[in-house]
Amino acid sequence: MNTSIPTEDKQRILNDLSTANKVFQQKYPGDSSERQPVHTVYGGADLFRHDSAQKMADVALNTIRDNAANFVEFARAIKLTGYADLPTDDVVIEALKNELDGMSDGERKEHFAWLSYTTFNKVISKLEKEAVEDFRIDFEDGFGNRSWEEEDETAIRAATECAIGMEKNSLPPFIGIRIKPFTEDLKERGIRTLDLFLSTLAHKTHGKLPNNFVVMLPKVTIPEQIESLIAIFEIIEFQTDIKSGALKMEMMVETTQSVIDSDGSNPLRSFVLASKGRMISTAFGTYDYTASNNITAKYQDMGHSVCDFAHHFMKVALGGTGIWLSDGATNVMPIGPHRGKDLTDDQKAENRSVVHNSWKKAFDHTRYSLWKGLYQGWDLHPAQFPMRYAAIYSFFLESYEEAAKRLKAFVDKAARATLTDDVFDDAATGQGLLNFFLRGLNSGVITEDEARVTGLTMDELRSRSFLAIMEGRRNNKKL
Repeated sequence: MNTSIPTEDKQRILNDLSTANKVFQQKYPGDSSERQPVHTVYGGADLFRHDSAQKMADVALNTIRDNAANFVEFARAIKLTGYADLPTDDVVIEALKNELDGMSDGERKEHFAWLSYTTFNKVISKLEKEAVEDFRIDFEDGFGNRSWEEEDETAIRAATECAIGMEKNSLPPFIGIRIKPFTEDLKERGIRTLDLFLSTLAHKTHGKLPNNFVVMLPKVTIPEQIESLIAIFEIIEFQTDIKSGALKMEMMVETTQSVIDSDGSNPLRSFVLASKGRMISTAFGTYDYTASNNITAKYQDMGHSVCDFAHHFMKVALGGTGIWLSDGATNVMPIGPHRGKDLTDDQKAENRSVVHNSWKKAFDHTRYSLWKGLYQGWDLHPAQFPMRYAAIYSFFLESYEEAAKRLKAFVDKAARATLTDDVFDDAATGQGLLNFFLRGLNSGVITEDEARVTGLTMDELRSRSFLAIMEGRRNNKKL
């Protein structure tokens, strides 16, 4: 074979390119392989107790039991795919449930009621085992502006309860606090609360932090606010038994200046750099952001186009960096107007109608977020949990069979472009299909056995790179 490039010239070019590629890879290492929670629950710091997660689980379970007697009523409330074909007669519904209970998983998947039945039962199981994945002890919007004495006392009490929760193993798998923003008028209060909470916690736990503990800084507008938070982290770690580098942070995108700064640039990357590697995630603040866009209260909604704009900017600016992205919350609560035990049938019916309508609204919001590639969101009340998990589970369950078929066909043909039924797939689509299973595994909807149906091993799945998987298989064939 004839070539024209001298060996020395080629090696020089390859070395320069290698240096540039490695710098790029350091900046964009790809998605994190760690588990990302599917939701974050925000609750006022004054209400936080060491067993709050279990109490919220009880509320969530009671909500679904009081407002969805069976999987059919639940499917109708959120208008789950296929709900119109489900029976309405209670006797027929019970017979259908018994029929499905007696089927194997394989048989059940062929049944028209499979999605409704499976989603409902997965939601119940999740609420019983781990209703809360992530919780923020909130000293900002969920706490309000109170006297300094009251916030001081609350910070100390919340840290004490957090320490008790660590001892009793009653905290959710992810937890953190949201302090007040580092704006000019609130910066001192935010710093004081953080200092009191962490100093008290460190004293009671000898420097140990809860698993996956994070500090949320809201309303970030300039990198200096994050730099200040990191400086405070370093001081607190030095002054206490908290291990150096242990404190992590997340920030909220809830102002227009977080998306486009005074120079006309997107500042999100500069915010990440300002954190010195301590930033874990960014969350979107729906209502502050829409307000900053002069959207009136009636139209402040997760589905508003101004939110889409911000979401897309967040994804483009932070894609491949390993920073988790989270959407906001639906602020319409699924809570009926009538309280008490001795309610009339009409009052119970009105309560159910309110809950169902709220579930449906939040269900649609969550599915829309998932469609946009945002796999985490906020919940503001445990009555929202059934909707949250129903949206996530149904999203993955509906697409599992098709995705498994397409990915298996692609893997079997060693990453050559393939035509599966009437869909043409190339390597980029292969990564998209792989992402589906990674997210499904993360959310607990797809089991490892179901993921292996694709022909991939768990080690290959955990690599998170379709091209790396295919390259590895080609190298194995050469050997």
